[in-house]
Amino acid sequence: MKTVRAAVVQAGPVAFDLARTLEKTSTLVASAAAGAELVVFPEAFVSAYPKGIDFGTLVGSRTPEGRAWFRRYYESAIDVPGPAVVQLGAMARDNHVHLVIGVIEREHGTLYCTVLFFAPDGTLSAKHRKVMPTAMERIIWGFGDGSTLPVLDTPLGKLGAVICWENYMPLLRMHMYSKGIQLYCAPTVDDRDVWQHTMHHIALEGRCFVLAACQYIDRSGYPEDYPASPVIRGGSVIINPLGKTLAGPLYGEEGILRAELNLDEIAEGKFDLDVAGHYARPDIFRLTVNEEP
Repeated sequence: MKTVRAAVVQAGPVAFDLARTLEKTSTLVASAAAGAELVVFPEAFVSAYPKGIDFGTLVGSRTPEGRAWFRRYYESAIDVPGPAVVQLGAMARDNHVHLVIGVIEREHGTLYCTVLFFAPDGTLSAKHRKVMPTAMERIIWGFGDGSTLPVLDTPLGKLGAVICWENYMPLLRMHMYSKGIQLYCAPTVDDRDVWQHTMHHIALEGRCFVLAACQYIDRSGYPEDYPASPVIRGGSVIINPLGKTLAGPLYGEEGILRAELNLDEIAEGKFDLDVAGHYARPDIFRLTVNEEP
């Protein structure tokens, strides 16, 4: 029996403050790593999901105040590679864990909602940029492309991540399944009750372990002059390939969920449903994916 000891972190950053967010991240990684080989953080953890504000944007107009908030958001984002990536890699190395964490990445003048994958030696193994920002996210984030859709063949198993409402994209999920994903990370800020149905569906559909990490944050986690009073209430959960909840869902507080994942359950689940294998019918259905930058 091959097992993986996993930890899912439910917490919020010190929004718009990169240095303090990285300090908090370091503490959380060390706590989560106690007894864990894999640590998963929420979407946009470094260093903010700007819930509740519109950056002064209407169709055909922008405000100076909105531009100033975007600049502050841009300044709290990170370069990949860059100094913050070095710090995050050191956290993975010092705690001997595979680290999966949501960040806001900047390149030139554009921001991306990105997940970074770090190996236990501290190296950056890969990144995934969110390919479809949702609704108002499109005014602040660029679109990822097919070149950052990794499923990593790690000593723990095949590891990948799908961010928030990307999980509602059937063809993206199918691409992950076709790459043999076993440890399906779902960093998110979706705290609705119905999110749990989505996570259970994916575990059953892909016959994989789903590790959903959601932020928990309230108004106190944002700057004093932040023009909204947001709350993200959590809902992190760990689910096995037959849809059994192993840990969570956790609401209303920060915390760390832990579970021991028995990878033998993946083959047992695929006995009667392998959507990329005997249940695929490639004579009828084909999926074409452009993985070029």
